[in-house]
Amino acid sequence: MTEAARADGAGAAAGADPAVAGEVAIAFELNGHSVSATVPADQLLLHLLRDDLDLTGTKEGCSIGVCGLCSVLVDDRLLSACLLPAVFVNGSRVRTIESLAGADGHLTPLQDEFIRKGGFQCGICTPGQIIAATALLAEIPRPTEPEIRDWMKGNLCRCTGYTQIVEAIQGAAR
Repeated sequence: MTEAARADGAGAAAGADPAVAGEVAIAFELNGHSVSATVPADQLLLHLLRDDLDLTGTKEGCSIGVCGLCSVLVDDRLLSACLLPAVFVNGSRVRTIESLAGADGHLTPLQDEFIRKGGFQCGICTPGQIIAATALLAEIPRPTEPEIRDWMKGNLCRCTGYTQIVEAIQGAAR
């Protein structure tokens, strides 16, 4: 069973031998905060985030890495949390949708544009779309429409809000 993740840096519970239980102690930066956890060796990052750390902005959709709902940034690389074992983020910097708004609650220009342009409908894909678009704008600050469409093709929207999503990214790039 997974030991509750803790931000205090403490190791495994006294007397527990994580290696015997197939568990691994990890430490990483999550949304700007140090996190330590003891996780089953096969636990996915998605489940650590949602189930143990209560960060439910990262969604589970296809569970095979093709829908983009579980998009996160690991050391500024866009990755699917539903495919990534949590042990792989040991020593890394992880960012989820919860990290984007400022401490004062102000949204990023990209988040503002998603609202202004209606780049969401049901909202299920929105966190993954915004994380992917954040990675895009970090790599290509002024992307063309074809670059946006190519980059975002790994993020599915069942409500077909693609035009508004592209417009929101273009607006934020300006």
